Order: sequence, then C-alpha cells, then structure tokens
Amino acid sequence: MKDKGRPGRELCRHTLIEFHGCDPAVLGRTAAIRKRVVSAVRSGGGTIVKSLFHQFSPWGVSGVVVITESHVTIHTWPEHGYAAVDIFSCSPKLDHAEILDQLREALGASRVRRRSFRRGAVGSALGVGF
Repeated sequence: MKDKGRPGRELCRHTLIEFHGCDPAVLGRTAAIRKRVVSAVRSGGGTIVKSLFHQFSPWGVSGVVVITESHVTIHTWPEHGYAAVDIFSCSPKLDHAEILDQLREALGASRVRRRSFRRGAVGSALGVGF
C-alpha cells in the first residue's frame, strides 16, 4: 500500500453495519443473499477473489466474500428480520457507503446502523496496543 509507513496513516477501514426490518424471505435463502452481497461488493468497486455462503438449519445464512481489498461478511437472522455485515478493506478504492446503500435496498431494510473504524494506524502511538 502506498501509505505504508507514513505517520498517522491507517492501513485499513472496518465498517460494521446492522440492517433491521429486512425481508425474511430474502434473509433465509442462500442464493438470494449470495447474489445481493456479490452485486453490492462489485458496485462498491471490490475485486472478488472467492465467495462462500452457508445455509443454517432451521434458518439463517452466513457468507464471506474475499476481495483483493480484504473481505465482506454477512450473517442473517430471518426470524428477526436482521442482518449483520462487516466490510474490512485495505484499499481506499472500496466504497463502503455504496455497499451499504446497495444492501439496504436489496435486503429491504427499514433501519440501518453503521460504525466505521480506522484500523492499523502506523507511525503514531494510536497504532500500538489497545
């Protein structure tokens, strides 16, 4: 990464997103979740390396999309109309807001909560320990 070693720079950005009031029919189907997450990642400028999604019984889907920029994960609870998404990227080119917007629409979320964190601060005391 071109900023590596420069004081006060972050190596990564981590965004945690909670989607509430989602369509349970979408949240419960692996194929539907895979299609929507992969599409959102592409819309956000992610370069997909591999994806893996798993259907739980009696319900729920978990998935990870490995991208050259790092990864995007999703975990769904259809019985609660809820999905949790993590976006972790080491590249400023990945548009976290675009991925959020695409998933809000695709999951039919009525409410969204987001938190973003700078990760891997280098060249400063903030990058040492917790």
